[in-house]
Amino acid sequence: MASIHRTTMTPTKLELLAEWLPKQSWYVGKAGTADLVNAGGFRLDDPRGAVGIEFMIVAHTAAQDPVAYLVPMGYRDAALEGVPGEALIGTSEHGVLGTRWVYDGVHDLVVMAQLRALLCGEATPQHQSKSDTPDPTVTVHGTGSDGGFDVRVTRVLRPAEAAQESSGHLVGGWTWPNGTAARGVLAAVVPR
Repeated sequence: MASIHRTTMTPTKLELLAEWLPKQSWYVGKAGTADLVNAGGFRLDDPRGAVGIEFMIVAHTAAQDPVAYLVPMGYRDAALEGVPGEALIGTSEHGVLGTRWVYDGVHDLVVMAQLRALLCGEATPQHQSKSDTPDPTVTVHGTGSDGGFDVRVTRVLRPAEAAQESSGHLVGGWTWPNGTAARGVLAAVVPR
């Protein structure tokens, strides 16, 4: 199980995302930097313990109607080879672990393998800010049993009840800046 270090990151995750997020094709706000707050999320464990895996939900507060985004992130101790330049969210100095290369998790094979394992019922979502604590609010519906599927991550989150479909989907919650709780589909199985 991954340990959560009570330390600093410079720049912070929110500062990195405020610069990176507006440059993404799926971003629905105006160009520039985003005014973000942490709205929720969860972690997954890398079985080898080498990659930190976090699925962070951030809310953009400057818009008239706040928008929530899901950003899967892989935290590594070295640069990843063979990924597109836009995959790098940025680097940050971690108070315990040193320099971390923070990647968009959809481009990180370890992050996506663990998400696939979660959708197959072979991994347990962990609390975003507590060590060794499962997060029962993150649920899988209709698991992908054979592993022969792709995964689509929902980038712009919409509150909705998860439909009971034959293919699997991951449901989780977040909190809007006004304190209202919401739940929606975070990722879905896409048959190959």
